[in-house]
Amino acid sequence: MTNLLNVLESKTKIRFQDCDPFNHLNNGSYIDYFMNHREDALIDHYNVDIYKMAKTIGKSWVSSSNQIAYLKPAFLMENVVIESQLINYTNSELHVEMRMYNENKSHLKAAIWCGFVHFNLLKQKREVHTEDLMQLFESVNNPIQANTFEERINQLKSFKTKVTV
Repeated sequence: MTNLLNVLESKTKIRFQDCDPFNHLNNGSYIDYFMNHREDALIDHYNVDIYKMAKTIGKSWVSSSNQIAYLKPAFLMENVVIESQLINYTNSELHVEMRMYNENKSHLKAAIWCGFVHFNLLKQKREVHTEDLMQLFESVNNPIQANTFEERINQLKSFKTKVTV
């Protein structure tokens, strides 16, 4: 397998319809921005289209859990950078960390841990990853040195030399 990036990055603009009356990105909308980033990044970097997979082979991933920390507000029409990485996987689950920064990545705005279960839509049950997928996950897995979400958030906050929270 060729050398694939293990941290995927994209830029986007915070839109009016996703903001609250204070021109901040609505709390629930953060998840939409994170998920949109990851879906696009999987196609762009790994040629994995979860919707095409669902349509053609009846298998994809469903969300199983989310833990999110809101650290600084994202504002209407602000350009933000979103990073994501696979931090752990099993034969049927994926665990992804995503982070949202301001445009020059000097301020961490939010971080999320997402769990996904590989799912057979036709049989309506958990599915085991194929060998090809397991090889992909092995090549891009980028584990972190934290046992809990709270510990990870504290680590991210302490990275003051790169990011100011």
